[in-house]
Parts: sequence; structure tokens; C-alpha cells
Amino acid sequence: METKVWLETELKGIESWEKDQKGIWFWERIGRLPFKILDKLTPNFIQKKISVLLDELGQFVQNGGQYLTQEKLILARINKHSEHEITAISEIATLPLMTMDQIGQDLKTNRSNLATIQGATTGVGGIFTLAIDIPVLLGLSLKTLQEIAIAYGYDPKDREERIFILKCLQFVSADIVGKQAILNELSSYYGQDKATKSEMISQLQGWREVVYTYRDQFGWKKLLQMVPIAGILFGAMTNRSMIHDISEAGIMLYRKRRILEKLDLVQSE
Repeated sequence: METKVWLETELKGIESWEKDQKGIWFWERIGRLPFKILDKLTPNFIQKKISVLLDELGQFVQNGGQYLTQEKLILARINKHSEHEITAISEIATLPLMTMDQIGQDLKTNRSNLATIQGATTGVGGIFTLAIDIPVLLGLSLKTLQEIAIAYGYDPKDREERIFILKCLQFVSADIVGKQAILNELSSYYGQDKATKSEMISQLQGWREVVYTYRDQFGWKKLLQMVPIAGILFGAMTNRSMIHDISEAGIMLYRKRRILEKLDLVQSE
């Protein structure tokens, strides 16, 4: 039974997690250097890939593009945990929060394992396959966040939801000031403030800042992946860590939205 007290306790746990996320390790600051060096060494090699990412992320925000996930596959996964058949995303909101959490955790484990394999594969060629690894990992990140969104009953086919997904991705890559700003922006989603939502969408500087912070954030982690063969191990470890962190952030931020909505329902009864 999801009582008001239980939901409020769970909400406090998420708020505590948010506070813990606002710091940035010294090594994470240092980690932004390798890609700046890499840009100077191979400007055309990397910049062409980044330009492609910018275009693809723009398409994702506008219409989902090639990264829009398959709803049926996630609904099938959800029905394995549901006592009654779910046929649409709108019906997921009726599920218990614990069921949503279980689906979210399963997705996190599954996608982290997939990222491990993908990182090992692209780590074979060192620096030559690093340019391939970045867009592939970005695509996996976006699809993972969409799947988590659906697990908590939110539809990534909605443009506003894709903006929220992009903000989740940006949150993971941001420094302490950026994380605080993003949490403040996301509060408009929790409060269902349509005016603030529209303002946030219009102020999003496209997706350029998201791509560059996303890329820079794991610079040092990718540094050793530039070495052929040895990059297999480091690529696997790095990609697994990245998707794990992104999944965790997505679960926490979507879980917070769902808890607040459930609290509204409990209080209105």
C-alpha cells in the first residue's frame, strides 16, 4: 500500500541522492583535458563526428529521429512484472511504484551489460574506433533513458518528454553549478508549470552544450581506450560506468516525478 507517509519517505531519499550528486570530483575536472588535446591532434577526425551528433540530437528533440525507442518491446518487458496486461504507456501510471522500480533496475542492469560489450568491441582499434564509440554510446544513453521514462509511465513520443530526457543526460555530465541549475529547471516538470516548461524548452541552446559536456565528461576515462587492444578493457569498463550512472539518474529523476504525482492523488482523495 502506497501511503502518504511511505511516498514522502521515498521522496526524501531521492532528495538526499540529489544533494550527493551536486559535487564534482577533482579527477572529473581533469578528465575534460584529454578531449581538448584530442581535438588539437585530430580536429577533422573528431569534429566531423560531433557535427553529426549535433544534427542527430536536433532530430531527436524535434521528432525522435533514429533514437526513438520501440514502445512495444518495453511494454512486453513491463507485462512480465504486471498482474494485468498493459497495452499503452498511459496505463503504466496505475502500477505500484515498486513494480516500476523493479523494471527500471532490470533495464539498468541489461543496458549496462550491453554497454560493456559495445565498449569492448569499439576498444579494439584504439583511437581509430573512439570516434565510432562516442555516437554509439550516446544513442544507447538516449534509448536507455527513454525506456526508463516508459517504465515510469511517461511517453518519449511527446516532445516535452524528450526535453526532459535530454536534461537527464545533461545532468549526469554537468558540474556542481550545472547540476543545481538543471534540478531547478526540472522542478517545472514536477509542478506541471506549463509556462516554465515552455521557457525551458526555448532557452535550451539546442543540444550543442549537451553534446560537448557529455563528450568532455568522460575524457580521462576514454584516454586509455585510445591504445589499441588495451582499449578493450578500458572501453568496456568506461561504457558500463557511463550507462550505469545515466540509468541511475534517469530512475531517480523519473521516480521523483511519479512519487509527486502519486502524492497529489493521495492528498486529493
